[in-house]
Amino acid sequence: MSLDMKDLMINIKGSLFSLEEPVVMGILNITPDSFFDGGKYQLQKDIERRCEQILEEGGQIIDVGAYSSRPGAYDVSEGEELKRLSEALGWIRKKYPDVIISVDTFRATVSEVVVNDFGVDIINDISGGLMDERMPEVIGQLGVPYILMHMKGTPQNMQMNPHYDNLFGEVSYFFSSQIKKMRSHGVKDIILDPGFGFGKTIDHNYELLRELKQFDLFELPMLVGVSRKSMIYKLLDVAPQDALNGTTALNTVALLNGANILRVHDVKEAAECINLVRQLKKA
Repeated sequence: MSLDMKDLMINIKGSLFSLEEPVVMGILNITPDSFFDGGKYQLQKDIERRCEQILEEGGQIIDVGAYSSRPGAYDVSEGEELKRLSEALGWIRKKYPDVIISVDTFRATVSEVVVNDFGVDIINDISGGLMDERMPEVIGQLGVPYILMHMKGTPQNMQMNPHYDNLFGEVSYFFSSQIKKMRSHGVKDIILDPGFGFGKTIDHNYELLRELKQFDLFELPMLVGVSRKSMIYKLLDVAPQDALNGTTALNTVALLNGANILRVHDVKEAAECINLVRQLKKA
């Protein structure tokens, strides 16, 4: 099943943004404890430099996260998350007023503040609406695109022997149920994310990547985020810092299997990957 062009349009502040050609979402972690770049982007100059790098290297969306979702990460209070985000988003919006910003949060109140006060364009929810029951209603009221990710458990326990009787069936059921809930609250633009590394073993991750095209049944854009994750570095027996080559290989597979957004640390390499796959797909 191929997606119609209208299915690959999302509304960004009243203008249509096309995902017909895959785009790169650059990661900006303002957390002190993220698995790859924790603590690297705390100061204003570093945050602004990272945004500049993302945009110069071909990124079209900046995804800002203030709550580390690595396996076993410490919980962060809503107040602390908002404090981190407010400071960083204030700097970013002043320097880059028109850039498309996504915020990585599972909290409805945080979503309200960042959209209303800083003009954030997209909410990226690792829990797909399960960790805050107000999220569907709030996203519907805000009228912003919503990234609905599948996660089994929470960041604190998701990697404690995750088990599925039918992986694709269970993830698909979750998507179906949560899409219905979001639609019932008036959410128009939904992007799906299978949640690589979130309550999945290495085998689960590769099965999902292999079967990614099956999610076309939902006729929604697909985000893939495998950048430097343990599904790469543990399998190759390297550190996250040495997992760029593996990331590029899996990003290529994701694009060939229909990914519309690549969420990455390494923007230049992902943009090159998109250009190469575009050429490969030419008739």
